[in-house]
Amino acid sequence: MSDDEYGGGGGRDDFDFDGPGYAEGQFADDAYDLLAAETEGAAEDGVDATQVNGVNGVEHDQEMANGEEQPVPASGAGMAGERQPNKDRITTPYLTKYERARILGTRALQISMNAPVLVPLDGETDALQIAIKELSQRKIPLIIRRYLPDGSFEDWSVSELITD
Repeated sequence: MSDDEYGGGGGRDDFDFDGPGYAEGQFADDAYDLLAAETEGAAEDGVDATQVNGVNGVEHDQEMANGEEQPVPASGAGMAGERQPNKDRITTPYLTKYERARILGTRALQISMNAPVLVPLDGETDALQIAIKELSQRKIPLIIRRYLPDGSFEDWSVSELITD
């Protein structure tokens, strides 16, 4: 059986292209202006449109005009992209098998592309074996970033992590 018996293929068009195109008469340019609608709506409500100029009520034009940044309230580890101090780390100090695999693969790729080797070689020529030797001597110059559920993250140097 072929696909032609079910209406698929066969070189015939199953689509009707006789109607108007996508951009033909879909929008009226003068009636579709979102920015004008926002400023008109804010003026009608009695609220000045410049007050709602930024995120969390901070007016960014004001910030640029003063030349100084507004102080950010310290709210702990809940802010997105906030780095945890080294003493307040909450993740495990052990290198996971997934992190180990990625670290060894990344470092082996770097070594194979003529990156400087950071340990003395004893006849090793395989990039992966050299990367394993660097990991055992804690010489890999990479940093692991562990993201937390609240959007913050912790940075761990490979030399800080326990590898067993």
